[in-house]
Amino acid sequence: MDSMRAVPAAILCLAIAGLARAAETAKSPVCKDPASHWAYRPLRKPHLPEVKRKDWTRNPIDTFILARLESEGLEPSPEADLVTLLRRAGLDLVGLPPSPAEVDEILSDGRPDAYERWVDRLLASPHHGERWGRHWLDLARYADSNGYTIDGSRSIWKYRDWVIDALNRDLPFDRFTVEQLAGDMLPDATLEQLIATGFHRNTLRNEEGGTDAEQFRVESVADRVNTTATVFLGLTVACARCHDHKYDPISQREYYQMFALFNNAEEPVLQVPTDHQAKELPALEIEIAAAVKLLADNEPAVAVRQAAWEAALGAKLEGAPADLPDDVHLALLVAAAARSKKEKERIADHYRSIDKDRIPIAARVMDLKDRQKQLVKAITTSLVMREREKPRATHIHLRGDFLQPGEQVDGGVPAVLPPLAAAGGKPTRLDFARWLVNRGNPLTPRVTMNRIWQQYFGRGIVPTENDFGSQGDPPTHPDLLDWLACELMESGWSLKAMHRLIATSAAYRQSSRDRPLLREVDPANDRLARQARLRLDAETIRDAALVSSGLLSREIGGPGVYPPQPAGIYRFTQTKKYWKESQGSDRYRRGMYTYFWRSSPHPALQAFDAPEGNVTCTRRLRSNTPLQALTLANDPGFFEMAQGLAGKVLREAPRGDAERIRHAFRLCLAREPLAEETRRLAEFLETQRRAFAAVPGDAEAAAPPGPPEGTGPAEGAAWTALARVLLNLDEFITRE
Repeated sequence: MDSMRAVPAAILCLAIAGLARAAETAKSPVCKDPASHWAYRPLRKPHLPEVKRKDWTRNPIDTFILARLESEGLEPSPEADLVTLLRRAGLDLVGLPPSPAEVDEILSDGRPDAYERWVDRLLASPHHGERWGRHWLDLARYADSNGYTIDGSRSIWKYRDWVIDALNRDLPFDRFTVEQLAGDMLPDATLEQLIATGFHRNTLRNEEGGTDAEQFRVESVADRVNTTATVFLGLTVACARCHDHKYDPISQREYYQMFALFNNAEEPVLQVPTDHQAKELPALEIEIAAAVKLLADNEPAVAVRQAAWEAALGAKLEGAPADLPDDVHLALLVAAAARSKKEKERIADHYRSIDKDRIPIAARVMDLKDRQKQLVKAITTSLVMREREKPRATHIHLRGDFLQPGEQVDGGVPAVLPPLAAAGGKPTRLDFARWLVNRGNPLTPRVTMNRIWQQYFGRGIVPTENDFGSQGDPPTHPDLLDWLACELMESGWSLKAMHRLIATSAAYRQSSRDRPLLREVDPANDRLARQARLRLDAETIRDAALVSSGLLSREIGGPGVYPPQPAGIYRFTQTKKYWKESQGSDRYRRGMYTYFWRSSPHPALQAFDAPEGNVTCTRRLRSNTPLQALTLANDPGFFEMAQGLAGKVLREAPRGDAERIRHAFRLCLAREPLAEETRRLAEFLETQRRAFAAVPGDAEAAAPPGPPEGTGPAEGAAWTALARVLLNLDEFITRE
């Protein structure tokens, strides 16, 4: 009994919660009453719970979190220091760390809402769309190539840019959804709405010889069904492709009803001309039409001149005229009335090639058509969807085999969810898109807010973010999730409003420091009594290094670029891939613009767990491997960034190791270095100076370009070595 009394109340609560979860897991895996499952219940906005420490809360999010903490005898963590918050919010909201100048500006602001102003500034930044667009592109399985073994290139970057722009202008999430799933079916669909349908053109395309085109078309449709259900509904409907779902209330028939909604889409390539091209093409077509008419008007005169030319040849035809091709000569020897159609055409073609009156006109047609051809070739294209005029019949595939059609079905959705209303006749893809964001559908807002929450706290309120079914984990804070889902809809589906709500909450501002009690009672941080410490995404690691080194190009959008990568990457791919290293500012674009070959992604992206783009990715893995440290230290791109950081420090900071170390530290981590950190870095710097002084060739290779006057190669190389240390720190690649 004494040992029982010594157990903290929080640990007892944890044990009770574990027993409750075990009991829940022990239940039959198939839900006998599907409508009773928490995820399918209608959304009702919960009332805010009562809490004791009202002074801790900043908005309703905190009330729900604090209520659970208080019920279990736990305290929230203290607020992180302001510099940590500035870096945290910068990385979360725009994917870029703050500069020392920005940190100093906010620290000297003095106003109580300085942090909130920083959040608003980040939300208004055009880089916000890049950061959150990257998350969405994971869901959309975006890549710049077709996949499978040939993995040819494709042009779909206009869709990527549409996503960035839509998020920057805070396109309401209901419209964001409808335009991507059915923008082509909207009345008077705009070019941008057509581009948006690229969401479901990110499917793989098999270019192998001898493949069955219908088989892979069916695979693409199935991928669209599975992706839509995962991204918007959090359901594993793919399990019902071959048979009724074993655990969730989704029948095979219902799977193919959803399949029918996507089965009528064609897959055209859309031309997306620039404003200049859009004006030049019609003008060129008018010129071509005028030239063609001039040629046609000239034809009677050409015929008269041809007849005179033939008559003038006369006896010359008996010989072997040097200026006549053999086949023309033979055709002319045949009596005019007896010539075949082919012979007549050959004579006419030859005469038109030597007719001095016609040649200038013909040359001007040819010139215009060449210009037209080059202009069309230069026009950017994007992959889009278009609904067929004549619908396809959809059948259940027996055992999932498209060669074994079963009963014919029309479009529909699982019966456990609200019914799908059709605007007229049978339901369409547009009806389905609108149904997904209908206020009566409880899944889409829950799934969407859970996924947004996941990016701020490391995992969702529902930890199984891709499975809201009976086999998924229940929400840790069900009322908070429902409140957020309702708030999203009530805000007019404004994603930026939800980002601001989360980023300014007291829960988000907590320190991520470990606490012994929490480590014992809540190692997974289910109760959210602290912030999460998260390794940055692959692209963000590159972006942070580019910012720190002063090399980042902040240009937004455009075709994919080719930053440096190790040689020999394509030795093991079926076809050699194009990778001509970008020069100038394109070399230093953000990671999301790196051209992404599915069969051979950039090695730095692979090392830091970027998804392959073959299927939808709802949560990236976060591994910890030696290869990551080697990439940061030795990848040619990161080495170049280290040189950039060294040069920036040498140019910007006052002379003296301590001040330069301080500046380098703040460029990388935003905070001030501790005295011990400065001492150790200074010792390392001196060691590197001596080492490089002994090997002048290595010093020349490692020194940054354009150092200040009087900075020798050994000095520059030593600072490059120090920069490599800072860019390789765990703290540098981590969001605290």
